[in-house]
Amino acid sequence: MKTKNLLLALSIVGFLSATSCKSAKTEEVNNVKKEVVAKIEEKVQTPNIVEVAVGNENFSTLVAAVKAADLVSTLSSDGPFTVFAPTNDAFAKLPEGTIANLLKTENKATLTSILTYHVVSGKFDAAAVVAAIKANNGAFEVTTVQGGKLVASLDGESVILKDEKGNTSKVIMADVAASNGVIHAIDSVVMPK
Repeated sequence: MKTKNLLLALSIVGFLSATSCKSAKTEEVNNVKKEVVAKIEEKVQTPNIVEVAVGNENFSTLVAAVKAADLVSTLSSDGPFTVFAPTNDAFAKLPEGTIANLLKTENKATLTSILTYHVVSGKFDAAAVVAAIKANNGAFEVTTVQGGKLVASLDGESVILKDEKGNTSKVIMADVAASNGVIHAIDSVVMPK
């Protein structure tokens, strides 16, 4: 009788162990599936830089400029990019007629140069920008996709960009997420040499 009880107990323990291992493996596989699905959903639901700009009425002038410069496919690519995006109000600060002139076909190279001067390769959120400024004695120089330099510094809590002509622009909204980078809205257009 004791032998039968012992065999029965060992059988139950073996069955429970096998079930437990199978259950753990199934749970592990399900967790991996959930992570993959979440990443796919995030990628599908998060628009790229151009789509974010198109979806925000404050960037309509920027979107028109990006289209005129044939930069839509570039800024829709994998990147990642950090874009210091001038708002409509920033473009409105330019001398009258500047935008209309830049949007002309014959000025495409100049427009492309100005727009790519607002783009940095890599994804740098506000915290990374501020950390870089602080780690470099209050001023951090970045090379833009155009090839020119911007100098980032702090004025209180605000990040300020200084262009190669000495003009400044303030980041007025940071960390607008995009699937291929991040956008920081700025209050003035920065200009290369």
